[in-house]
Amino acid sequence: MEPRRADIIAAELEERICDGTFADGERLDEVRLAEQFGVSRTPLREALQKLALSGLVEQLPRRGVFVRQPGPVELMEMFEVMAEMEAVCGRLAAGRISDAALAELDAANAMCRRAVTTQDADAYYLENERFHHIIYRESGNAFLAQETGALHRRLKPFRRMQLRLRGRLPQSMGEHEEIVAALRAGDGERAAADLRAHVAVQGEKFRFLMAQLKSAAE
Repeated sequence: MEPRRADIIAAELEERICDGTFADGERLDEVRLAEQFGVSRTPLREALQKLALSGLVEQLPRRGVFVRQPGPVELMEMFEVMAEMEAVCGRLAAGRISDAALAELDAANAMCRRAVTTQDADAYYLENERFHHIIYRESGNAFLAQETGALHRRLKPFRRMQLRLRGRLPQSMGEHEEIVAALRAGDGERAAADLRAHVAVQGEKFRFLMAQLKSAAE
C-alpha cells in the first residue's frame, strides 16, 4: 500500500509544482504536507524522492526539500539527449524485438487510442510510458535501457505536460503507430528517426512548455 500511496502523492505534488501552486525555490513543509494527505511521513518522503529523481525538487541536507524548476536551456538540452537515446533504443530494438513485445506495444497503443477518444491525457501518459519502456527493454542493451529510463523519469512531468497541448494526443498516437510499423518491419533507421521526432520538444511543443513553466513561476 505504501508505494502506491507514494505514487499518488508524487503525482499530486508534481501537478501543484507544474501549475504554480508551489513556486520555484519554495521549501516544502513535510509535516504540513503529511497532514494534508493524511499519511505518515514515510510515503511522503518516498514521494519527494521520486520528485527529486525528476529534478522537480532538490533535497538539501539539514535544510529540507525545495522546488526546483529547470530553465529553458536545461530543459531543451535534456530533451535533445532524450531524443537521441530513444533513437538508439529504437534502432537496436528493430533488429531484436520479439513478436511478444510487438504484441505488448499493440496492447499499449490500444489503451492509448482509448485515452485519445476520451481526451484523458493522464491515462494516455500511463500507457505511453509503458510503450516507451517496452522499446527500451527490447533494445537488448541493459545499460542503455537503464540510463534511458533514468532520464525518462527525470523528464516525466514535462513529457506528461506537453500531452495537454491542444491536438497533441492524436498526433502522438499517430507517431506511435509509425514507430510500431518501423519496428515490425525491422527498419532500424526509420524507427530511430520516428522516435527522435516523437520525443524531440521543439516549435509549438517547446513554446507550450515554456509558457506553462513561466505561468508556474509567476
